[in-house]
Amino acid sequence: MQRKKVEAPKFELAFLLPKYWLTWFGLAILFSISWLPHRWQLSIGKLLGKLLKKAAKKRCLVAKRNLELCFPDYSEQQLQAILAANIENAGIAILETGMGWWWPNWRVQRKVEYEGFEHIEAIMAKGKGVLGYAIHNMNLEFSCRVLGLKQPSVVFYRKHNNPLMEYMQYYGRSRANKYMIHKRNVKGLIGALDDGDLCMYLPDQDYGRNKCEFTPFFAVDKTATTTGSLIFAKQANCETVFLASIRTQTGYKIKVLPGLENFPSGDDNYDVGRINKKVEELIALAPEQYLWMHKRFKTRPSVDDASLYD
Repeated sequence: MQRKKVEAPKFELAFLLPKYWLTWFGLAILFSISWLPHRWQLSIGKLLGKLLKKAAKKRCLVAKRNLELCFPDYSEQQLQAILAANIENAGIAILETGMGWWWPNWRVQRKVEYEGFEHIEAIMAKGKGVLGYAIHNMNLEFSCRVLGLKQPSVVFYRKHNNPLMEYMQYYGRSRANKYMIHKRNVKGLIGALDDGDLCMYLPDQDYGRNKCEFTPFFAVDKTATTTGSLIFAKQANCETVFLASIRTQTGYKIKVLPGLENFPSGDDNYDVGRINKKVEELIALAPEQYLWMHKRFKTRPSVDDASLYD
């Protein structure tokens, strides 16, 4: 099967024009900070989080609301503690992008560990592809680099709207991934799985009413959950695993959990419900590192249902 890979962007002289100077300035700062000691970057990231709390108030309110919906039994003090740590992690994630794009391999290797990778190796030993269901932890940009040192993967890719940022993003991510395909290239990802590759899919966001089932997610009984995650498991020669990237006291860990048994079962609602349960399990490992700023419960079972974010 022919693979339509994302083409590498070329450097353009237009990138030197004044309209890109602010982007260059931001990139220069990010690049410079990326060479500082890791513990310094964590401290700077936490300060950035404090700025985000003021500059991205709406996103912080979304995070607060998601935590309230998912953990109704938590006290206000518990929720505020997770929220505060989550905002700090959002600031750190900005710097982790620079780490993922520009750190040399030797520096990455000093900060990583892998747990459960034998599940991936066992599937590949059978000559099958590995469909990795991952979650949106905020260190995802760096963790993809970490994973790529162990096993380069094939991933969906969305181009950046800023051409200069697209140039930087593509080459930054190319250091870790085997190759990248357009986010709508379903056949391309199925083909990669048939070739025995490790492919990543993130099933934990609200992708709208199309191709979804409403099933529990934490304490929200009817959460729009994509069935797109099942297409690959049904059609490709593959088995599944679940992955999370966690920042630890000493660095970063890629944790791999085995896939579901009798999967897919033929009952889409049941299957995506089981995926949600696994996602919950992975989030619970470090809830403060998860991307709560996404409107996970935006799509309701009926278009007439009141928004959970009003």
